[in-house]
Amino acid sequence: MQVERTDDGLRAVDAAKQSLTVRAEEWADCAAAPSLDAGIGALGLGDTWEPDATVAGSARSLGFPPVYAPARDIDTGELFDLGSGTGPLSLPQGSYVLRVDSRVDAYVRFDGPAAIEKPGYERLRVRFPGETAVEIGFGGGVRDDPGTVTVPRTPTGVAAALSAFPAGHRTATADRSFNSMRGRPPRIAFGESVSIPESVRDARGDSDARVVVPPDLASLFVVSPLAHYVGAEVAVSADGPPRIETPETTRTLDRLPTLQDEVTSLLERVFYLDCVVREAGPHGSGLSVASAIDDLGLDAEALYTAPPAERVDAYLAAPFDAVADRFPEWHLSMSIDPRYEHAPTLSYLLANVPHVRVAESTGLDETEWLDTSLSAFYRRDAGDVASVELVQPSLGPARTHGWLADGVPIDAFKTVPEAYENRSLYLDAPGEPISIVAILNDGDMREEHDEVADHYRERAAALYLDVTLEEHLTVDELATVFESRTDLVHYIGHCEREGLRCADGYLSASSLSASNAQTFFLNACGSFHEGIELIRKGSVAGAVTFNEVLDSQAATVGTMFARLLVNGYCMERALDKSRRQIMTGKDYAVVGDGTHVLTQSEDIVGTDVAVTRRNDGRFDVTVSMGAPWMTGGFFRPYLQDSDETHLLGATTAFTVDRAELAEFLSYADNPVLFDGSLRWSDALAAEFGDR
Repeated sequence: MQVERTDDGLRAVDAAKQSLTVRAEEWADCAAAPSLDAGIGALGLGDTWEPDATVAGSARSLGFPPVYAPARDIDTGELFDLGSGTGPLSLPQGSYVLRVDSRVDAYVRFDGPAAIEKPGYERLRVRFPGETAVEIGFGGGVRDDPGTVTVPRTPTGVAAALSAFPAGHRTATADRSFNSMRGRPPRIAFGESVSIPESVRDARGDSDARVVVPPDLASLFVVSPLAHYVGAEVAVSADGPPRIETPETTRTLDRLPTLQDEVTSLLERVFYLDCVVREAGPHGSGLSVASAIDDLGLDAEALYTAPPAERVDAYLAAPFDAVADRFPEWHLSMSIDPRYEHAPTLSYLLANVPHVRVAESTGLDETEWLDTSLSAFYRRDAGDVASVELVQPSLGPARTHGWLADGVPIDAFKTVPEAYENRSLYLDAPGEPISIVAILNDGDMREEHDEVADHYRERAAALYLDVTLEEHLTVDELATVFESRTDLVHYIGHCEREGLRCADGYLSASSLSASNAQTFFLNACGSFHEGIELIRKGSVAGAVTFNEVLDSQAATVGTMFARLLVNGYCMERALDKSRRQIMTGKDYAVVGDGTHVLTQSEDIVGTDVAVTRRNDGRFDVTVSMGAPWMTGGFFRPYLQDSDETHLLGATTAFTVDRAELAEFLSYADNPVLFDGSLRWSDALAAEFGDR
């Protein structure tokens, strides 16, 4: 974590180049600030959060993004939360710790009085009556090296590795349902015998739950998310059915393929009930689904700190089906071919609590592929485009789907193990800007290039972007771009069997010594194979096409994608929203880790907004926040009058008049589905404000 002074305050940047800007009025360094560590300790938060960097100083006010930021009185434990209002919220004389829930978290220690406000919802500001000493601690999203466990290439060996995975958890309480409380599990390496570092054993601790499955990789892969989340030991046995064992009960399960659906149901039950039980802890936020705990007759106070196995027993005994429809659709399902070479990838996936299913697919009939009927309208100058054999995947229940298996699926991002292993290559330059190179190698696509450049430049100052524009690059010049350290390469041009078209020939990704572009968008006909090769050469994620695409439709997708990406949407969500604007949208796909996020939004995750006109002149508005890379968090819509929060992935509904709608749309730069068409909130706000 690097903290640097800016013209108007501070900027903290973690190794993934996620940042938090603090506007500090009349900031001055000082050594006499109240102790943040003492405040964190007094509130009992020390086991769940510790800063990566701290600064001490004095200021008359502090400004943050308009995120969830409650203040807690250290002496009384009383919580002060601005809620859905703009304030000011007055804090009486006292000793406080303010929690700023952002992509880079922060805790602020100060002595009051103070006032918290969100003027116009644009920033959150803490005002002091005069110069006040503070200590600020920053915590990023990049964790320490989780260590490596070595196991034999056998089902028993993989079970031993999965048993060590809970070492990444930062708490045994129901707060484990928070994304920040689930660290990455240890890596897996294969060797002659089991070797687990002492540091991993110590962090793992003792397990009070056990998951037993038949000695086959498919069963191990399927149960891995549930076993990891509850912190269970994993064992294989050819005797008896799959089962979950706790000190009090044994829950038997069916074998595959039914095992997949049972584990899916159990994981959602355990995870979501942890979300409501955590309301009894210090990080409760007033979740709208919290009443489910009373309806099920569960004691949240007792269960919050109970051992995980005890919570599992209570949850399995509760009639969860009676309240299941109150919870959001699951965020991510990964279809994986259960092979030994895919086992190490589980280390990168499981902290995100995905469903894991055995990859299954069928051939895709041409009549199911809408784009083939539009071939006459594709780019006239597409050339000899490399073909892609697509399959229809059997997908699990989730909003987003990933595919780690042979074949090229529709409706899912296609990934390979290298995508996750490459992530660490881009975590060594926290002080440098996010570098973006936009390349125009087709003069007919200049309009797209110019619009894309404008979107990147608009966010340059806020996100610390370094934007470079290039045109008509040669083979050597384009190779240099990909081999140089870059965070995003946006290529606009053509792709043929030989590779990406350049001013003097074609660049094949296979000819590169390495790809040092963290992410990319190859907005060119039939770029899938080049994109996969870039991932294998070092990239993390990218957007590609399967077939020929129209210039006009490529421009629509490219400009929308650029704007979404720099507003905090992950690769898969950014491309999914973009491709829905064109008839041939299924020709676009993400390769690599589709959950990967390049930049950040002030709302942490991008917002989904839909607006529909009513006959009475008012508008129905639905608001949802959720992302496949993050589950268990919560949000509070600006339109809401109450102070309750909602789990990420939930949808809230409102009815507003024209003035209220215009005000709401002015708060953030978000895509809005308006009467069936995707529009941008700033343009709509201006449109409704003028009438």
